[in-house]
Amino acid sequence: MIRFLSSNKINKRLWDECISTSVNGRIYAYSWYLDIVADQWGGLILDDYQAVFPLPFRRKWGVDYVYQPVFTQQLGLFSKVPLSSGLLEDFLNKIPAHFQFVDLNLNEHNCLRSFKIKSEVRHNIEMDILEEYNVLKEKYSTNLKRNLKKAAKAKLTVFENLKPDAVIQLFQKNKGRKLKVFSQEDYSRLIRLVYKSLQQGQAEVWGVYSTENNLCAAAIFIRSHKRISFLFSGSDEYAKKHAALPYLLDAFIESHSGQELVFDFEGSDDKNLARFYLGFGAKAIRYSQINWIRTSFIFKSLIISYLNIRNAIFKAKYWEGKRSVK
Repeated sequence: MIRFLSSNKINKRLWDECISTSVNGRIYAYSWYLDIVADQWGGLILDDYQAVFPLPFRRKWGVDYVYQPVFTQQLGLFSKVPLSSGLLEDFLNKIPAHFQFVDLNLNEHNCLRSFKIKSEVRHNIEMDILEEYNVLKEKYSTNLKRNLKKAAKAKLTVFENLKPDAVIQLFQKNKGRKLKVFSQEDYSRLIRLVYKSLQQGQAEVWGVYSTENNLCAAAIFIRSHKRISFLFSGSDEYAKKHAALPYLLDAFIESHSGQELVFDFEGSDDKNLARFYLGFGAKAIRYSQINWIRTSFIFKSLIISYLNIRNAIFKAKYWEGKRSVK
């Protein structure tokens, strides 16, 4: 039996145990993560937490709707039991009727087949870093190797234990001044999220300093399910000129190479940024974004306008905001 529970009625120990042991678990779906990033959330639960489906939600224009929270790339169905399109459809059919529309990213293991709702293909880029660093580096693009030489010539220094606040401040002073898509609440959520992840040993914060000892590039990484995700970054003009952020990513990959890990770049549908990530020898992975409108005609035009704005903001937050790595 599949039932819906609000977060305050969910047994979070059993919920997190399901995410931890799921065949397709992601850090974004843990209860503590959702508590930080979502305005409100609940979830669909199969039997005794054999499978779960997080449903972050808000209320706008008097309408309750499911949405994709900031700093969560993929949600959807997570399961201890084998996944199938039939099981996914069973869960989708159980989304409570009072949610007038659903705007959500599923995860790459959720395959929509016969279920008739609007969906769009999104792209993620990731690489297996099990091989030794020298083998991984052989797969780097010529342009990336050129940038790494430029960074080495600038005698940049990588620091492995930076404060999260420094990354956010660096972003705000540079890209954030031009790209005003993150609210102050978004930044506050990010700070809480990273400190919570650090407390649990699931985050790393790295920075790059110039020869003048100025922080010029920095990044936040989160770790779960044998996966390290490139969550957030900041850089200045000096970093762009001297390829500091590519240098940081390369140093991070070298430090974690030879381990049974996937490095997740968290994007991108932006072709130029995707080309840069693929230059590390990574590969593109598909996942689905669903838009399911279940309301009256009066609200449909408003919702469609909202979705168009949401997609533009999503692009800015998750793709354009990382352009500084190039």
